[in-house]
Amino acid sequence: MCQYDLPLKQCPVLKVLIRMSGIWRNSIFCLRRGKVPQRCQSGNPPVAPLGSRILTDPAKVFEHNMWDYMQWSKEEEAAARKKVEENSAVRVLLEEQVKYESEASKYWDTFYKIHKNKFFKDRNWLLREFPEILPVDQNTEEKAKEFLWDHVKTNAANSFSRMHCATMLEEKNHYKKSSVLSDGQSKAGSNFSNLDSEEHRKGPLKPEPFPGSNATFRILEVGCGAGNSVFPILDTLQNAPESFLYCCDFSSGAVELVKSHSAYRAAQCCAFVHDVCDDGLPYPFPDGILDVILLVFVLSSIHPDRMQGVVNRLSKLLKPGGMLLFRDYGRYDKTQLRFKMGHCLSENFYVRGDGTRAYFFTKGEVHNMFCKAGLDEKQNLVDRRLQVNRKKQVKMHRVWVQGKFQKPLHLTQKNSNLIFSLS
Repeated sequence: MCQYDLPLKQCPVLKVLIRMSGIWRNSIFCLRRGKVPQRCQSGNPPVAPLGSRILTDPAKVFEHNMWDYMQWSKEEEAAARKKVEENSAVRVLLEEQVKYESEASKYWDTFYKIHKNKFFKDRNWLLREFPEILPVDQNTEEKAKEFLWDHVKTNAANSFSRMHCATMLEEKNHYKKSSVLSDGQSKAGSNFSNLDSEEHRKGPLKPEPFPGSNATFRILEVGCGAGNSVFPILDTLQNAPESFLYCCDFSSGAVELVKSHSAYRAAQCCAFVHDVCDDGLPYPFPDGILDVILLVFVLSSIHPDRMQGVVNRLSKLLKPGGMLLFRDYGRYDKTQLRFKMGHCLSENFYVRGDGTRAYFFTKGEVHNMFCKAGLDEKQNLVDRRLQVNRKKQVKMHRVWVQGKFQKPLHLTQKNSNLIFSLS
């Protein structure tokens, strides 16, 4: 019997390896936290400001089209609440609701067939709000990893040396007892060793290649539409050839618009049709490999009863430390206030005239949904702005919820218990 055959809690090598694993994970966690301290911090407004136009003089309200960080008065909020109570008093018939759910992709296909890529503007603001889309400097991170790994190996070797000396006498006596083996047992051990050596020479099985399998930084945009986020991102990633962008939509018409765009590069982008509400539908890449998921004005179009399942599934696609970036309609946004009576499907969930739907979130709902999926909240804020029509002298309140949620880097409680029980 060798030292690897000792009972689990008595094996010194296993103890050291587990400790090394814990130290390594914690070191990388600290490294990444230290490297991007301002990119994803908690509930405060992001370091990259949402805007810079602050209305200090109400008389100048029509000098710009948009004002940032607007605070509502109690009267304004009460008026918005009353408007929502009025437009949600009459609900859409249940059979009609079923149709809007079952034919959702059809309505979005029709939308993109009519509007093509002319309806939405390119989201050139994405990098200001979400700098996490850009990969961290790979060279700097790799050097830091090498330094940490050398430090871990040195400490582990010292720890192993001390533990090995302490157990040497006990193991020596154990070896004498175990040396009385039969020829049959010796041959069996020899054959096992030969098989192990043969497998070692062959090496581990290589995973099957997939789009973006050679990339070191991977992004997925869910609900890419006609590419209003895709192409600003691709333009930025030209200087980051190690990065790869996946984008999906359940409208085949939208995906076709992306693929036919002159700026689409199959070498760095993979657009595909996908229904995120279908848990059993596979993605063209394995779980746990994404650095960033972009979920911008998408979740609001999904039935509230299915949202949690969608977020749970997306969480599995992230690697430890990966970020899910969220932005969507907030409660009492002008879009919600403009709905006429008879368009309400359920509480704060409406259908437009073209059959597409929209939900209006609160900050608390967003927090609960993503945290239930096992993600850590790094940012969750309500972005209130005042939009004005200078020609018509009309003021409109815009409300969005923006959040950043990270898949934990630290060990799970189960793994932590295992390590402590062995140490």
